[in-house]
Amino acid sequence: MAKTIDLNEQANQIMKMAEESGVQSNFLFVTTFERYLTQLDMLKKYKAIMKEDGIIVSKEYVKGRQNVYSSPAATEYNRTTDSANKTAATLMRILKTFNVSENDADEDPLMRAINGGEEE
Repeated sequence: MAKTIDLNEQANQIMKMAEESGVQSNFLFVTTFERYLTQLDMLKKYKAIMKEDGIIVSKEYVKGRQNVYSSPAATEYNRTTDSANKTAATLMRILKTFNVSENDADEDPLMRAINGGEEE
């Protein structure tokens, strides 16, 4: 049986890795990570709605006819999952490519600001 992953614990591990690499002050990392946490929270809420209401819902229309369709929560869950996967890929790229050289005299001021560096 596979081990269940606690999402909050996993998020804490990602932040610890970010701190070890120094990327925790990078503007793009911070905003992307915040967005990812929001997406995870949304997914948890959509999942609870689907568990309570079901994945298939019906709505009564004219003359008492029932139309059956996919739950709006299921549709939004799938959209948010796709978005969260893209956000996770972006986070991985940021973590993988992050490289700040404190001693680099030719460092781009914009990159220094994005990486949380001090202005001269």
